[in-house]
Amino acid sequence: MDESYYTKLFDYIEQILILPESDKDAIRDSFKPAFVPKNTIIEPAGRIPDYHNFIVAGYMRNYYLDEDNNEITTDLNEGSRFFTSYSHFMNRTVSNENLHCITDCKLLRISRQEVESRASVSSTQKEYTIRILQKHLQQDKDRINDLVNLTAEGRYRKLLIEKPDILKNVPLRYIASYLGITQRHISRLRSAISK
Repeated sequence: MDESYYTKLFDYIEQILILPESDKDAIRDSFKPAFVPKNTIIEPAGRIPDYHNFIVAGYMRNYYLDEDNNEITTDLNEGSRFFTSYSHFMNRTVSNENLHCITDCKLLRISRQEVESRASVSSTQKEYTIRILQKHLQQDKDRINDLVNLTAEGRYRKLLIEKPDILKNVPLRYIASYLGITQRHISRLRSAISK
């Protein structure tokens, strides 16, 4: 077992609250390390998501297929963070989204059942789970606001400033879908801004 996986997770959670050693031990017991090769869908649409994933390293996206069978990317990570189809995972409903490892990914995974059993014995799990969910919901709200109120160029520039690693590590077609613009348009924006 690679302790560095857990160190990344502890560092992430401790930006929110301090973890007692007993809770760190519980996390080591309940979060299972996994290596997932690139281009793997780890949670397919049409099922209730089984796992909450913490990305130790790598890039993932959440996407669904629209009525024309186009892939619509709804979430991309930059760096280590929790990643799942949140509302479906929490409410145990069938998801229309696919969780896709864009690159090779190192993950820590906890099952929904384990989340529930640990919540009753951990002094901090419920609190950090709620705070992480609130953070994710705020990010979703901000993204929707950007899609409505910013121009395509504004959305691209914001991503360039706030999440530059995504632009370096994620294929342009996924970024274009995430920003709600065509790949051709994002290519034009990219070359115009670089001049």
